Amino acid sequence: MFGRKKHEETLQEQLSTESPQSRPGAKNRPTPKRREAQAARLNPLVPADRKAAAKAAKQAERAERMRRQEAMRRGEEWALLPRDRGPQRAWIRDMIDVRWNIGEFMLPIMLIGLPFVMISTPNSVVWRLGASVVYGAFAVFILDTILLWFQIRRRHHAKFDTPPARGTFFYVMSRSLSMRRSRLPLPRVNRGQKID
Repeated sequence: MFGRKKHEETLQEQLSTESPQSRPGAKNRPTPKRREAQAARLNPLVPADRKAAAKAAKQAERAERMRRQEAMRRGEEWALLPRDRGPQRAWIRDMIDVRWNIGEFMLPIMLIGLPFVMISTPNSVVWRLGASVVYGAFAVFILDTILLWFQIRRRHHAKFDTPPARGTFFYVMSRSLSMRRSRLPLPRVNRGQKID
């Protein structure tokens, strides 16, 4: 009878002196009352100031979009589109970026040739000159892309022991068609640099 009270006192002393680190898995805080837990869970479905909430949500979305865009420009894997992900696609991008491509000059050539085609009458000398510039540049671009594709396919098979994935030809074409500064992700290599 008397020993029981003494035993409880020593047990209380042990519990009070025991540090939280000595109890792995413990939450180390008292359990909240039901009223407190329910009050913490209560969130209004509609905020009090809807305009301010919408403005804050729009700013947060814009900040996230800018962060993702910057990460995509740097070439971080998590931010890339699914078509750009993986070491094989990064190697293909490097193969395109290391050389001069005819496709980079297509936009300026089109800007020079199309006004001659639009302004002059069909089958005139000026129209023929503009059409030959536009169609000739397009034919040279296609030929350059095909040669680049064969080179990439041969070296890809030697490096990765597998053929390139489906759709790689159009990936090569679209990347080589865009100007170097406008490519996403940005080029990691300089022109003329050796790639293994």
